Amino acid sequence: MTRNSLARTLSLGVMAVAASSMLVACGSDDSTATGSPTSTTTAAETTTEASSTTSEAQTTTAAPTTSPGEAATAPPEQPQPVPDDFPGPTESQIDTRGQSFLDELKKQGITPAGNGDIAVSTANYICAAQAQGVAPDEISTYVTANVGVEASAAGTQMTETQAQQAAQTYIAAAQATYCRP
Repeated sequence: MTRNSLARTLSLGVMAVAASSMLVACGSDDSTATGSPTSTTTAAETTTEASSTTSEAQTTTAAPTTSPGEAATAPPEQPQPVPDDFPGPTESQIDTRGQSFLDELKKQGITPAGNGDIAVSTANYICAAQAQGVAPDEISTYVTANVGVEASAAGTQMTETQAQQAAQTYIAAAQATYCRP
């Protein structure tokens, strides 16, 4: 019985030394790598030797090891079927007010990009901002930016002065054709 107690005491001592040496190895705040890696003897090798000499009768089996990638990887996703109407309508429907606004812009010499979605969206903003009492200079600034975006979408370049003039045309056209109840 004293032999088992001695073996347990020695095993616990070896484990304590191994654990404390592992904690000491983790104590540095330095996370930079310098030089080339070197091979060192770890406490685990020492522990294995000590435990094999102290308890020959005791055998343990280690759990199978897996790589972190294997353990952390979820099973592959199953692809979902694509809905028949994906991605939805590719063309937006412009109502009669929107078409009137686009026609007014064209009369004034402005050709909106694409099917006119950006221009109609700008007209929506103009009407909503005016209804909420937004200052005219703020509306003008926003519309000028939208005119620049629309010009880029159409593949054309505009100076700041041209964008400001076009913005005033957008605002006047929206007030005349789009902002009606």
